[in-house]
Amino acid sequence: MKIRSFVKTKKKARIEIIPMIDTMFFLLVFFMIATLSMTVMKGMPVNLPKASAVKKDIQENVNVTIAKDGKVYLNKKEVTIPELRGALVAEVSANPDTMVIINADEEVMHGRVVEIMDEIKLSGVTKLAIATKEKNKQ
Repeated sequence: MKIRSFVKTKKKARIEIIPMIDTMFFLLVFFMIATLSMTVMKGMPVNLPKASAVKKDIQENVNVTIAKDGKVYLNKKEVTIPELRGALVAEVSANPDTMVIINADEEVMHGRVVEIMDEIKLSGVTKLAIATKEKNKQ
């Protein structure tokens, strides 16, 4: 027959890391979602034309938007054509590798887009792109 000792043995303290891992995962997800919501859209919302070959890895520097009614916006600020040229000349003088992305509504007249492209080229911009949406593949 065994006689139990009434002397309590002290248990060793343990550090549980599972709750700490859960907390760190929650913080990681929280900051990822918070960072995504802080992205800044420089262009005006327009209905872009669709194209099969869409380049998505373009580094944006300056957005020129041509709205459906023909108004021109430079990074969400409405400008006239002389103001556009002056602002782009200042951009190019500050950064010669400035890239301009044209966001033109699909219903804008072709002549208006060409007129804006001409002003962009005359301001000294060497890198120019036209934004499009990806076509639905069927």
